[in-house]
Amino acid sequence: MFHSSLKIAWRLLRRSKGYAFINIGGLAVGMAVVLMIGLWVWDELSFDRSHKNHERLAQAWQMVSFDGNNGYYNSMPIPLGEELRTKYTGIEAASITSYPRDYVVMQDKKKLTLNGLFAEPDLPAMLTLEMNEGNVHALTDKHAVLISASMAKTLFGKEAPMEQAFRINDKLDVKVAGVYKDFPGNSSFNGIKFIANWSLYTQMESYAAYALDKWDENSFQLFVLMKNGVSVDQLSEQIRDIRMKRENPPGYKPQFFLHPMNKWHLYSDFTGWAKSEGLIRLVRLFAMAGIFVLLLACINFMNLSTARSEKRAREVGIRKALGSQKRQLLYQFFSESVLIAFLSLMLCLLLSWLALPFFSSITGKDIRMPLTNWMFWLALFLFTLFTGLLAGSYPAIFLSSFRPVAVLKGVFKTGRANVLSRKILVVFQFAVSVALIIATIVVGKQIQYAKDRSSGYSRDQLVEVPMYTRELYGHYDVLREDLLKTGVVYNMAQSQGSITADYGGTTDISWPGKTPGTSPLLMANRITHDFGGTVGWKLVKGRDFSRSFSTDTSAIIFNEEAIRVMGLQDPVDQVVRYSGKDYRIIAVAANIIKEDPFKPVKPTLYTLDYRGVNSVMIRIRQGANMQNALARIEQVFNRHSPSSPFDYKFVDDAYAAKFAAELRIGRLAGFFAVFAIFISLLGLFGLAAFMAERRTREIGIRKVLGANVLQVWTLLSKEFILLATLAFVIAAPLAYYFMNQWLDNYSYRIQISVWIFAIVAICIVAVTVFTVSIQAIRAALMNPVRSIRTD
Repeated sequence: MFHSSLKIAWRLLRRSKGYAFINIGGLAVGMAVVLMIGLWVWDELSFDRSHKNHERLAQAWQMVSFDGNNGYYNSMPIPLGEELRTKYTGIEAASITSYPRDYVVMQDKKKLTLNGLFAEPDLPAMLTLEMNEGNVHALTDKHAVLISASMAKTLFGKEAPMEQAFRINDKLDVKVAGVYKDFPGNSSFNGIKFIANWSLYTQMESYAAYALDKWDENSFQLFVLMKNGVSVDQLSEQIRDIRMKRENPPGYKPQFFLHPMNKWHLYSDFTGWAKSEGLIRLVRLFAMAGIFVLLLACINFMNLSTARSEKRAREVGIRKALGSQKRQLLYQFFSESVLIAFLSLMLCLLLSWLALPFFSSITGKDIRMPLTNWMFWLALFLFTLFTGLLAGSYPAIFLSSFRPVAVLKGVFKTGRANVLSRKILVVFQFAVSVALIIATIVVGKQIQYAKDRSSGYSRDQLVEVPMYTRELYGHYDVLREDLLKTGVVYNMAQSQGSITADYGGTTDISWPGKTPGTSPLLMANRITHDFGGTVGWKLVKGRDFSRSFSTDTSAIIFNEEAIRVMGLQDPVDQVVRYSGKDYRIIAVAANIIKEDPFKPVKPTLYTLDYRGVNSVMIRIRQGANMQNALARIEQVFNRHSPSSPFDYKFVDDAYAAKFAAELRIGRLAGFFAVFAIFISLLGLFGLAAFMAERRTREIGIRKVLGANVLQVWTLLSKEFILLATLAFVIAAPLAYYFMNQWLDNYSYRIQISVWIFAIVAICIVAVTVFTVSIQAIRAALMNPVRSIRTD
């Protein structure tokens, strides 16, 4: 029975090639979209699942409340690790670590910049590292280091890496005690090339040694492994007030909680104590969008199948008259739809293979089809079967319900219900397309709005060079002099970290008129002379730091937001007390965007300090050849810092990276919109062609009676234009509501303007008119004699 049903279905497809092309093409595109978005969703949902303990691993965070505002930080005091290990029975292991960053690794004549981490000995076992050589407990040796397989290959080539020695930042001598398999791309630890013993970090970094027993020094990460069956929520509740019980910090309230590894990637935006949302919203949104695109393709199949019902009616009537039961007819029609779905699958796989590189560039991931995974093929088979059954469900039920007597007598009519349902489905298709187009435009406008926002400094020709070793400290002035002599450097300065990020804050500040009991958090930045001239910041009031004033070591500059928060009037020359020392305000700087360009700038202070800096800012002269300029700058750096590689980054590139998440949303929305429109128009084209064919005789009679081309075009196009207009009327307010909700996540946002809807309305009607006109004009120009003779 199955074989004969497929043979009949195949013959029908060969007989109706246009119908088959539209249905197979539409379904293939819809299935390809779902396949690609499914691979992306799976990659996102499987993040960190490569760690066998992912359900028991957690990272310590704290919510700090001050002045009615909450801040969330994963910076912990070192003593908290020992406290959790020894006093809480629900914790199996805990490990304090540094933050991962780049270090200079030297071995013989090789000099590399690699990302690394310093951790207490339990971390490798907690992460269930897959060891190629050695074991996960090797960090009990003070000078031991575990390296990744890729680092072993890069550093030692074909030599055996075990027991090999190398040097970190020209300070630490370490020995390879194990080689682990590189972390996968969908791991939070991806890119970490080595893990070294924690005690080495305290030996290298004086602030870490100072903080060993300090509860108020929050500069480190803490990971914990919970025992089986322990609730992360209950454990978070137990550790919540550890800091408050030890001390009562004035003006703010720190509360600890544990953030489970399962939520690190998708739930990273905290909305309250131990509560979070995040990327999961995007995953849900685009998973739903993928389903809608598939529905559009299925709707095409339903519409064209039911529109052709009159052609299949006689077949159904004869089958029923010969004794076929409804169950057998349903089986036949479902066989046809499933056959079309599996034919679509072959085209779907080809389209996906061709489109995946482009789709990967949109998502920022290397997404591939797991062709060797049998689960993938099983899921694909079930998905295709489901698609075929879904697409064929309404046509099968509709066609199998025909009454044979009415059909064979020639009095069969499809009925208003069928026509109405077809119109509803067309409206749904266009409504989804309209909503996606509006969403794409709104996201694009929001991104451009933030890009047009003044960053507060000049990013053009600005380069940052990190200071990995101490070689540049103490003779920076000589380096500066030599760089300026090259003629390619306009100005330069040092700063505490990158200008595109914040590094630490303080509440230890008081000023005249400060309200007792309040301690606002201000970002603190150490800079050197010429910082303002190098980055091109703007001073609203006062003067910049200057070598002409020896007292500037006790001078301070605030940004506009800090002055607003502090409530200072005429701030210049007022004295504030910061970190136990008096400083005189010499200027107010315009706000500089260092973090999220969609959020308000944080209150920030700047002090002159040549000791606490670790980055060199260089302004290259306008008109200089960039490649030549960087080569000359590298020569000077290599003379002054021979043990450190010359790594640099362009500030405008780092700033552009801040828009990556929003750009991804916009590109994905555009991706869906393009395919939604394509599928909708493909279905509209097929439906218009069928309607024109169905009314061929009527058109011929009308032309004989004097109808012109415009009247015939109006006859065939009017209904579709009305349906497209109705779809816009339904979709526009819904799109406005949901996009307004999305924009509410941003402090710095656009207002959705009317012109967006006007443009979309014009475009949707225009493409509808164009698509339908192809068939309408073709029918209108047909010879009326041939039209009247058409069966």
